[in-house]
Amino acid sequence: MGLQTVIRALFPPQCLLCEAWVAEAGGLCPECWHETEFLTGVLCDSCAAPLPGLEVDIAVHCDTCLSTPPPWRHARAVMRYSGRGRHLVLALKHSDRTDIAPGAAGMMHRAAQDIITTESVFVPVPLHWTRLTKRRYNQSALLAQALAKQSGAQAAVGALNRPKRTRSLGGLNADARARELDAAMVVAQPQSVLGRHVILVDDVLTSGATLRACARTILQAGAAHVDILVLARAAPQA
Repeated sequence: MGLQTVIRALFPPQCLLCEAWVAEAGGLCPECWHETEFLTGVLCDSCAAPLPGLEVDIAVHCDTCLSTPPPWRHARAVMRYSGRGRHLVLALKHSDRTDIAPGAAGMMHRAAQDIITTESVFVPVPLHWTRLTKRRYNQSALLAQALAKQSGAQAAVGALNRPKRTRSLGGLNADARARELDAAMVVAQPQSVLGRHVILVDDVLTSGATLRACARTILQAGAAHVDILVLARAAPQA
């Protein structure tokens, strides 16, 4: 009997959301899986919002993205930011559950297989240093590193920096969010993004204002194109 077999017998892997045993580390138990709102069916190719209708073989876009296209090409998300999905994000973000990152990245990798190549570079949305000091880790950086390991691509954790501490964007309109994020991001490692396919990584997509600021900054630094990949998306019911 191998050492790993003994370890698994003594310490079987647990569900990312509860203490139930699961077959593989980084997974969800059947009950948590059933209660998690995974984003499936017809999704906007540009923002991953659920859309009505039947799946087709061409990219579809929501009215918002058609009228005001985002600065990135494609967006992929795993689950809705509600219920169990929200619990998972908040546990990773605020409860020192760094062990969630590899399993969550595995789900993200599967959701974005069509846009990830070995030439991609994963760039996490940065935290201001005061928030990083308080939290002690950047959950988006953990996801980016795990995605790079699982996909064979690269991660550039320090490519983006956030020298401006911004207030909470909740409750602000689009213009106010844009003003708050003006000059909030800088490219600290231009060579990491110049001419590259950059995949911006974050834990959750809400208004998209922060990701827009990051994408524009990276494109201005010479990236070939940008996509976004998040664990959860705040989305209305389709």
